[in-house]
This record gives sequence, structure tokens and C-alpha cells, in this order.
Amino acid sequence: MTKNSRLRANTDWKIKFLHPNLPIALRSRNLFRRPHVPNSAKVKTVMVRKTGSAYWLGKVENESLQRVYGISFPDKAQMKAYKTLLAEAAKRDHRVIGKDQKLFMFHPLSPGSAFLLPHGARIYSTLVEFLREEYWRRGYEEVGSPNVFDFQLWETSGHAGKYKENMFSFDVENREFGVKPMNCPGHCLIYGSTRRSYRELPMRMAEFGVLHRNELSGTLAGLTRVRRFVQDDSHIFCTPEQVKTEVVAFLQFMKHVYDIFGFTFELELSTRPKNYLGEIETWDHAEQMLTEALCEFTNSKRGEGWELNPGDGAFYGPKIDIKLYDALRRRHQCATCQLDFQLPMRFDLWYHGPGTQDAPNADGDGVAETGLVPDARSSPVTDVEQVDTDEKMVSTEAKAAASGKHRPVIVHRAIYGSLERFLAILTEHYAGKWPLWLSPRQVIVVPVDPKFIDYSREVQEEVRKSKFFVDVDATDRKLAKKVREAQLAQYNFILVVGQAEVDERSVNVRTRENAVQGTRPLLEFRKELEALRSEFK
Repeated sequence: MTKNSRLRANTDWKIKFLHPNLPIALRSRNLFRRPHVPNSAKVKTVMVRKTGSAYWLGKVENESLQRVYGISFPDKAQMKAYKTLLAEAAKRDHRVIGKDQKLFMFHPLSPGSAFLLPHGARIYSTLVEFLREEYWRRGYEEVGSPNVFDFQLWETSGHAGKYKENMFSFDVENREFGVKPMNCPGHCLIYGSTRRSYRELPMRMAEFGVLHRNELSGTLAGLTRVRRFVQDDSHIFCTPEQVKTEVVAFLQFMKHVYDIFGFTFELELSTRPKNYLGEIETWDHAEQMLTEALCEFTNSKRGEGWELNPGDGAFYGPKIDIKLYDALRRRHQCATCQLDFQLPMRFDLWYHGPGTQDAPNADGDGVAETGLVPDARSSPVTDVEQVDTDEKMVSTEAKAAASGKHRPVIVHRAIYGSLERFLAILTEHYAGKWPLWLSPRQVIVVPVDPKFIDYSREVQEEVRKSKFFVDVDATDRKLAKKVREAQLAQYNFILVVGQAEVDERSVNVRTRENAVQGTRPLLEFRKELEALRSEFK
């Protein structure tokens, strides 16, 4: 059957798949060859999971198509296990738990942007403060950068050409501005604001920056796909010789955090893609540094304890992808570690090596160091201009090296990734049963009679001295009803108080699993809580 006869015999959509202007990945799918499985007898059980709509080629201006999701297994036992997994995942759905526990909400007036309710903000703030403590121990400096930049910044960084359709932009006084979708260009401005010495490196710059990305409305899904989010973004400016040490330190940092949450993970080294920028020698050296760092971290030889993912690196440098597994063994991409040689060149960043003067610029503003004049206007760079620019960069690098100036390397790194998405993963990982240190409902005091409400308030204030979240059930319901509802609300500890507790200045302790721990002196119980929190339990 010839191509022309196939075109006449099939639908318009199949014709579009044969069109020569389609991406190769789509044109390579042969929709006409049969069969789609070697032997249909191997398909013992089939299930249609869901349906949904999708735009042709992912573009909103194209026709909307119907998408059908299905799955098959070679035996019924595997299908039964899969359905059990789906049922458990449905019970753990962060959207359901988030609503039941009043953690967050959404509103149609701000689609794709989560509202954190008080109890959700408690978890969110604890996650941030936990990382801040770790930053302090590990030598990170927290910074803040603007949310809105003149598009000159995004032209310099390269995002204007590669990422503009995913950005929110607007005009002010005949100037185009963009809301930042990532923090790295702003951090480059901070680094380049003054003359830098090799003695200042490594410079570990961290920011919990608010980011916005213009995701299609059809792709938004709870906290896992949003338009407004915060990243635990850090950029390490270092010398090439420091890269291995910094990457190993980051991997150890990441493991420490994931161990606390009970996550396991896998590591992949993603190497040079086809559309890479820069010199092959630079890429080879960078990949070798990451390989050595992975081997040292995993205490193994090349390829043991981690996997190679050829050709999947970012266009500006190789990266280590970290895939974590939750309680249901579902895989998530959160943490990342990427090397970047391009942004230091695009923003003309330098550090002065040994033997050069370490004093700041005479004017103190560092604009000459960055090569980026804040009020200058620029236009998109053509291919011819880019080649000319690359040649100038080579010449500039040689002259700078001779004068003792060197380019830093940027290590992009994150552990949580999007805090909103990480909160969703944790919600489903714990199934809403938060450990004490992270819980938004840690303790509730339940008086056996309204006349003990005053003592309940005293207990509340005493435990709050250690900065625990404590509520008092002052309703007139029966004791069993109060205890049961506290358990369903996932309070970690339920303190029952009556006359005996008032006389002894004590509390009767039970857990949400209905384990009765008996009477404890109030101060002793408070110290037990502090010990559990210090152990991240």
C-alpha cells in the first residue's frame, strides 16, 4: 500500500501524523502497522483508568482531542494488586486530605495558585525553618530577589528565547517585564554586583523565592501542578576545583533530609544532549567531576549505586537527577543538582585568583564586573550575532585568564523542589498522619467536665511554652466523642484531664492510635515532646 493510498484511506488525524513538518518523534509512530502487541493471548486483563482531553501537539489553539488511559497485565493477580494500590492512593490523595484537614484551598479567581490555610501554613513554615537550620549548619547564605524583571534580564539569561511562552509578561511605560519563573538570573546579578575573590568561594546562595509559570489550565492538578509556587532554590558559585566537593556535600545534605522523611531515592547522571552549548572538553570534564562525586557519595565504582542517563542533561551542563520513592513506592522528581557553565558567561561573571588585587571596585557598584548595565535595552540575538559573540567570549576568556580573572561554575541545586508539590507528596506519603515535629495538630487537651476547662487552659499554655500547637476541646460533648474526633483529626497526643490530674498537676496521655500511655507529670510530658521533636519523630 503506497503512502498516497494510505492518506486517502485514513482519517484526517492519521494524515497529520504523516505530515513531513511534524516532529520526528511523532512521525516515527506507525499508526497503521498491526498488531500492536505480539500476541493478544498474553493480555489476560484490561482496565480503562480514565479519560481526558488534550490539545493537538499540546497547543491550546489546536483542536481538542479525547485521551483514553488504560492498562493491561499478563495475569489477574497483578491487576488485583494494581487496583489495591490505586485504592490506597485514592485514600491518600492530597486533595482529599488537604480539604478534610483544612490545609489549603484554591479559588477560580486565581487558578493554579494555592491558598495555605492556618494548619497548612504550619506545615509549610516548619519545612522552611527546618531547611533554614540546615543552611546555617552547612554555610548557606539566604538572599532575596525581585519577582519582576525587565525582559533584558531574560534575554541575557536565554530564557526569553527558550521559555517566554511559559512566562507571565506585561508592559510598563513601553518596557516589557516578566515575572520570574526561576531564581538563577537574579542570583547572578547579586554575585556580579561587586568584585569577587577566590577567597569568597564557594558562595552558597539560597532563596525561598516565589515563582510563576504559565501552565496550561488543563494541566493544573492540586498542589502537584500549579502556576505560583516557591522553590528551595540554591546556587553555589565555586571554582572548577571545588565542584566535586560541593556536589558530594549537597548529596549528603539531600540524603540527610530524605532519611528524616522516610524517603528512598535513586540517582541518575544525565550527560551532554544534542543541543548542548559550549566546548566538548568542558562537558567531558564536568561529567567526569559528577561521576567522581557520585562514586564518592555511593562509595562505589563507576556505574554502581547510580545509573547513567545519556543525552538527557540540560543544554547548559550535565546534571544529577534524584528520583525519590514514597510509602507506596511511587517515583517523584524533586531534588536536582545541575552544573552550569553558560550563565557565568552570559552574565560576564568572574572571580579574581591568587596574586590579583582582592579589593572591590573603586565605584563599589560592580556594574563593570557583570557587563550588564541595568537600564540598557537589548534586542534578540540572531544566529550570526551569536556566533560572533561566542568568538568574542573565547578571546575574552584568554585575556581574562592572563590577568588572573576566572569564570566561576554555578551548581544549581534543590531538595524539596517546589514546596507546594513537596507538601502534596508528604501528605500522601504520611496519609495525613503527620509525625509530631511536622504535625499541624500536635496536642489537644480534653477535659472530662466543663469545670476542668480552666486547668485545660493552664496545660495548653504550659505546653505552648515549648512552641507546640495545642488546642482545647471546650465543648460539652461526651468524653468518648471528644477523644474519637481528636483521633480522626490526627492529633498526635490527646491529654485527658480531670480532678486527679488537677490535684497532681499531671495529664493522662493517649495517642491517635488509641494507645493509652497513662498519667504523666505535666513538665515531664512537655520534655518528652521536646525529645521527640529533636529526633524528628
